Amino acid sequence: MRNFLRIALVFALPTLLLHAEKKVLNPPELGAPSPNFSAGIIADGTLYVAGQIGTDLKTNQIPDSFEDEVKACLDRIGIILKAGGMGFEDAVTVHVYLTDIALFARMNAVYTTYFKAPRPARTTVGVTKLANPTARIEITVTARK
Repeated sequence: MRNFLRIALVFALPTLLLHAEKKVLNPPELGAPSPNFSAGIIADGTLYVAGQIGTDLKTNQIPDSFEDEVKACLDRIGIILKAGGMGFEDAVTVHVYLTDIALFARMNAVYTTYFKAPRPARTTVGVTKLANPTARIEITVTARK
């Protein structure tokens, strides 16, 4: 019986250690956390930032200006990165979703002020809708130190 327990522990320990490394991030600056998802998860040293839209942190409204919406979106991402002990320079992949692909150049003009060279790998996709019907952009980020 003792040998069985030792063998079981040897196989179970790595799984338990990996599970123990998962950390949920819901920075208070973003308001009440969603009951449906976490703002960020750190697993095995990698930070996964959930899709963020550009709601203003004070009013919780989408700004009229698209550039202000992109800035608000990236500011929210910056808060999550900071809560995970990281910054924009630690981003390795970014996914951008735009409801109007004609906004691509305007998004890029703001994006490049946050992500400095060398910039992370990125995918930009035009979509018909986002979960918030007034949002024009949503961004997810994966980061690692």
